[in-house]
Amino acid sequence: MQLPVFDVAVFLLITLGNVLFGASFFFRNKTAAQFTTGGGKLPAWVVGMSIFATFVSSISFLALPGKAYSSNWNALVFSFAIPIASILAVKFFVPLYRSMNSVSAYNFLEIRFGAWARIYASLCYILTQLMRTGAILLLLALPLNAMFGWNIKTIIVVTGIAVTLYSMLGGIQAVIWTDAIQGIILIAGALLCAGLLTFSMPEGPTQVFEIAAASNKFSLGSFGASLSESTFWVVLIYSLFINLQNFGIDQNFVQRYMTTSSTKKARFSTLFGSLLYLPVSLVFFYIGTALYAYYSAQPHMLPAELSTTGAGDKIFPFFIVNALPTGITGLLIAAIFAAGMSTVSTSVNSTATIFLSDYYKRYINHNPSEKSSMRVLHIASVIFGILGVLISLTLVGVESVLDAWWSLASIFSGGMLGLFLLAFMSKKVRNIDAAIGVVLGVVVISWMSLSPLYFTEENLLKFKSPLHSNLTIVLGTLVIFLVGFLVQKLFANQKNK
Repeated sequence: MQLPVFDVAVFLLITLGNVLFGASFFFRNKTAAQFTTGGGKLPAWVVGMSIFATFVSSISFLALPGKAYSSNWNALVFSFAIPIASILAVKFFVPLYRSMNSVSAYNFLEIRFGAWARIYASLCYILTQLMRTGAILLLLALPLNAMFGWNIKTIIVVTGIAVTLYSMLGGIQAVIWTDAIQGIILIAGALLCAGLLTFSMPEGPTQVFEIAAASNKFSLGSFGASLSESTFWVVLIYSLFINLQNFGIDQNFVQRYMTTSSTKKARFSTLFGSLLYLPVSLVFFYIGTALYAYYSAQPHMLPAELSTTGAGDKIFPFFIVNALPTGITGLLIAAIFAAGMSTVSTSVNSTATIFLSDYYKRYINHNPSEKSSMRVLHIASVIFGILGVLISLTLVGVESVLDAWWSLASIFSGGMLGLFLLAFMSKKVRNIDAAIGVVLGVVVISWMSLSPLYFTEENLLKFKSPLHSNLTIVLGTLVIFLVGFLVQKLFANQKNK
């Protein structure tokens, strides 16, 4: 796929403008608080759009239509648990972190269980974000390589440098404002694509629904009790746990709670950003279904290599490049790319923030000057940006390594959520109880995450997890919570005898 020169120019201009806009916030970052929380003065609706953008990365923008095109609307069930998780967040999590007045999501764990819990969780978070940065940079480079013919490694390096530059200069204000702008453009682009697909059907808009219904494309999945398949219930439970993790322990979210001027505004931004994802995700799934109907009615418009539903992830990019008006194509590709850059910049900013609050101030300099704090934030941003680029370069062309990285990421995140819920929901659990729970929980999560990769020989299949991979975080979190709680009860009973 080769884009017209005008589309390439639009893409380059918007991407460069995005970087310059983010870097322009350098002049507003005079203190560490301004760099990490925007001084607590950002508009609530902007923070809400930023929270929305954390749900809708550029990869989701392409992957969700791909899923709907290839199968059905089963993955849409993920959105159904978000309102439940967001209501719990505004009732419990937002006030908790605002009352502590700490930019770190892991200070709470230290208060409950000691320094080991804070180090464990923050280190897991940093490693997860480094993996995320490397994966996103690679996944951004692949479509640009296909559309422009640019070298993948060159794209990764240039993109990594650009994102690190405006993250280092602009701080959280640059991250949140660019999130908000790109979120608005992505919504507009999604609605435009949905409209064009609907009204471009040979027999009119109703043909979309006729073809989709005949192929069972609107199905939300099986409502059966199987735990080894992606049923409605498996996806719903997975979504509830993963979003409790997002709202409760993810530094990207917790840091945003601190960027507004009041708890009331933080609650509004959390509800606004999370609830906005539900209708927008519905539009994404509709686009995938409409693409299926569009190309089913006009199969001659689809090249042979994309003629099967297995090529779902490539269908929407193909439509964007070949069916949208010149200029709009470049604008939409730039918005998708900028959203990916914003995802990376969020990771860079949050990891730098964690390094300052959880390590530098905690163990190196308890009372650093503003100048020292800003220097640490800038240096940490550069280091984490470079590490993300290096990880991305090592993943080029090695798909099995990418799968292993994401398996390890699920291990880290699952352990963090279980520890947080144990700290939040049980006041009597001690340090040793929590540590035992985390060890056993991480063992379970590791087995469920890694067994599909290693237990593939026929004689080893008996060691493979029988549960669907979506249940990894669910079972691991429950093990950590229940083991920690029961060990505390056991010790308490022994003591009373």
